Amino acid sequence: MSGFSNSLDIVIPVLNEEKALENSVHTLVSFCQHNIEHYDWFITVADNGSTDQTLQIAEMLSEQYSRVRFIRLEERGRGRALKMAWSQSEAAILAYMDVDLSTDLNCLPQLLESLSGSKFQIAIGSRLISGSKVVGRSFKREFISRCYSILFRIMFFVSFKDAQCGFKAISRQVAQEVVPLTKNNGWFFDTELLILAEKTGYPVLEIPVKWVDDPDSRVNILKTAFEDIKGLFRLRFRDLSEVRKLIKCNKS
Repeated sequence: MSGFSNSLDIVIPVLNEEKALENSVHTLVSFCQHNIEHYDWFITVADNGSTDQTLQIAEMLSEQYSRVRFIRLEERGRGRALKMAWSQSEAAILAYMDVDLSTDLNCLPQLLESLSGSKFQIAIGSRLISGSKVVGRSFKREFISRCYSILFRIMFFVSFKDAQCGFKAISRQVAQEVVPLTKNNGWFFDTELLILAEKTGYPVLEIPVKWVDDPDSRVNILKTAFEDIKGLFRLRFRDLSEVRKLIKCNKS
């Protein structure tokens, strides 16, 4: 894969997704063929510790499509999978999305075009800003998500509202400079990446998305929220001095 300005690598992190993976990749390939044909795009399935047939399906898909590849990690963790996939990629734009494709793919072109100028090098889909449309989300998940948004914005004075929507794109520069600074390998990876990005001079652009809740989602919302809160306090009180150093270096 080349490092040209229009090269794109879309990563799909997966863990035991044998039921969803094949149809999702077919859908994504078809969409890319018809809607982002001006990009030199690839899809990377990042299997992190699956014990079902996910890896075999990823291998089959890579044989079926020349633009689909896969990597295998024995250890679990969405953040770990993204770090490895992005570090190995030579693409100019690095994106990722959840395997359930909860975010409407019609939002993808806007996400990518947001990085075409010089102002933004990181763009994210958001379910919490004006213009977004969320379908089928339970009150509990919505409440926890909004409370979490308020918490990290109060603690870090960042501009973005939705840190955990699985629909993001970053430049190669951000992948090289900011991603290696993130310590979390799980669900908190997204929040940590965005906070560090803004604190080191990379403003985050949020775009409204249409998002449909996956009724088969296996994400434990309470467990994930607890991990996120621990990560916030670790970043705020243990690693704040490191963040300050990064800000100082960026300004000098």
